[in-house]
Amino acid sequence: MEPSRRQLLAGAAASLSQQFSDAQQIPRLNGRVHHSVCKWCFGDVSIDELCRVGRSYGLMSVELLGPADWPVVKKYGLRCAMASRPIAPGGMAGITRAFNRLEHHDQLEEIYTDYLQKAAAAGVENIICFSGNRDGLPDQKGVENCAAGLKRLMSLCERLKVNLVMELLNSKVNHPDYQCDHTEWGVELCKRVGSERFKLLYDIYHMQIMEGDVIATIRRHHEYIAHYHTGGVPGRHEIDDSQELFYPAVMKAIVETGYKGFVGQEFVPARPDKLESLRKCVGICDV
Repeated sequence: MEPSRRQLLAGAAASLSQQFSDAQQIPRLNGRVHHSVCKWCFGDVSIDELCRVGRSYGLMSVELLGPADWPVVKKYGLRCAMASRPIAPGGMAGITRAFNRLEHHDQLEEIYTDYLQKAAAAGVENIICFSGNRDGLPDQKGVENCAAGLKRLMSLCERLKVNLVMELLNSKVNHPDYQCDHTEWGVELCKRVGSERFKLLYDIYHMQIMEGDVIATIRRHHEYIAHYHTGGVPGRHEIDDSQELFYPAVMKAIVETGYKGFVGQEFVPARPDKLESLRKCVGICDV
């Protein structure tokens, strides 16, 4: 039986009502910060729920995802602002085994060539990468080796318009012996690589632990930064007044540099209502 005109009108009204309800749930953010969240921090929340609820909070991205999840975020009208590293045997391309060793470069070139092509096809613009651990390698030699390996991929990055973005991590608490653990080292690497398709992921949590002086560092080196991550110090939990950084001031400094990229929430919720913590932390960063 075909639906009556009254039924059709009622269905249309219900649809409009739902759209209006959805629109009401999305907060009116300032629009100066593009908000994202790292999925791994909300491990027991499904990717679908994180996308659905996160979108209602004003998120534009769910990140650190691999190719299997890229279509999921797209389904919700979101982006993956930063792809996770490619998964390879022996932990290659991971935090501890990466570009600072010449003997890794052939394998890394093969791994990232395939991954860059997948990312470009999916419309993913940024892929995370790492330096690797020192394991006795002097910092100067490490930066030379990383530059040599990354340069092998830059022509492909430039052709595909996809960025490789190396994360600055702390070696004091979370990642002992990691080499890209100071902003100046990362900036020197960017200068040696010499391509707009290679920049840094400035993780505010990690750099507060390693060197502090966060706002001044961002102002001084913002041209080399492609992405930001948050996290409360100490503990990497909520970024509210329970920790030592005042995130509104940090966010204002980022906005004042003219930054147009994403800020990814990468705190591990310590409170029972994890998604409510996410909502509040997005609000804190929306300056």
